[in-house]
Amino acid sequence: MKIVMLTQTYPRYPGDTAGTFIQSIAQALVAAGDTVHVILPWDADLDKIATSDGLTVESFRYAKRDEDHLLGYSRTMEADVNLKRQAYRLAPGYALAARRALKRHLKSARPDVVNAHWLVPNGVAAATATKGPLVMSLHGTDVYMAERQWLRLPVRFALGRTGALTGSSQDLVNRTLKIRETANARFIPYGVDPDRFDGQSPEAAKLRERLEVADGQLMILAVGRMVLKKGFDVLLNALSNVRSERWTAVLAGEGDCLEDLKAQAAQLGIGDRVRFPGGVQHDELNAYYTAADIFTMPSVTDPVGNVDGLPNVVMEAMASATAIVGSRIGGIPEVVLDGETGLLAPEKDAAALTAAFERLLESAQERKTLGANARAKVLAELTWTHVAARYRQAYVDAGAPA
Repeated sequence: MKIVMLTQTYPRYPGDTAGTFIQSIAQALVAAGDTVHVILPWDADLDKIATSDGLTVESFRYAKRDEDHLLGYSRTMEADVNLKRQAYRLAPGYALAARRALKRHLKSARPDVVNAHWLVPNGVAAATATKGPLVMSLHGTDVYMAERQWLRLPVRFALGRTGALTGSSQDLVNRTLKIRETANARFIPYGVDPDRFDGQSPEAAKLRERLEVADGQLMILAVGRMVLKKGFDVLLNALSNVRSERWTAVLAGEGDCLEDLKAQAAQLGIGDRVRFPGGVQHDELNAYYTAADIFTMPSVTDPVGNVDGLPNVVMEAMASATAIVGSRIGGIPEVVLDGETGLLAPEKDAAALTAAFERLLESAQERKTLGANARAKVLAELTWTHVAARYRQAYVDAGAPA
């Protein structure tokens, strides 16, 4: 099958964490015998992007000056709540340039199916560019944007052109279907490479030393962009009430809320027990998961209704056999089964998070069991090979040849 993907984020260089799941889906499809052409916005670092036989990448420019290419690659939203001011100015040019790039490729290559990642803006652009099989994939912020009244008309048009709809959580799919009913809608989780994330990094001990996690301390790890929907403010409140003294927390990532979170940790009196190492390269993450005793993703619905789909880091921690504490929200409970592959708490419930941490801090056996069960689930259901097969079925259901 000849597949073209339109995306706004993708790894621009080795170790880049932007859009790694898009690359992984594409690579798994290619490994199964398909060809994939990825169309994405220009960025100064794209000359370092990785390609391979069967996987090609094409960028489009949407602004006159290099410094005005500010959209995509997790730079468009402010704390994932509001569009940054420049996004309103650049968005029309982005949509037109994406549409032109896609139309050129459709004319020259005649692919079997178009897969537009993110309903807004790429799904809308793709719906106006192609009359052939079209699949739209939801990832989180796009659904929050699509629910805005001023975007309802183009979104409804785009959904009317969609042959199949996929979402990284059932919640995202259900919210989108309230805007317009669409055939062939389904939840497809993200996947993970269990060979890359295996919980066996030889760098883990050095990392704990560098992060100043003392011997005998259990490391609680959170990884993600420092934005409101990640719930890291709730996490800090929960950690401040943990009775055990045997923990050090590491909150890895960059974002608009980073300085506020550092200040909150200090105000709660746990500033000396929480580490903020900043952004982490993707190829460093296995060492973090291996070093950690507990991984946490306390996602919340943010003040304007934005919510995570299924954070990739949850899948990576599962593959690493790291015990997980997460929120019962979005796609997390689709893969983290409470009491089986992790522990779940209601969103924004700091007391429930505190109880979950205390339970796991006291039981090495439960941490081991939950971690082992999580990795077993990954191997059975959640590798990129499994996920790519589900995407390919969506393409067929949308009208692409099998």
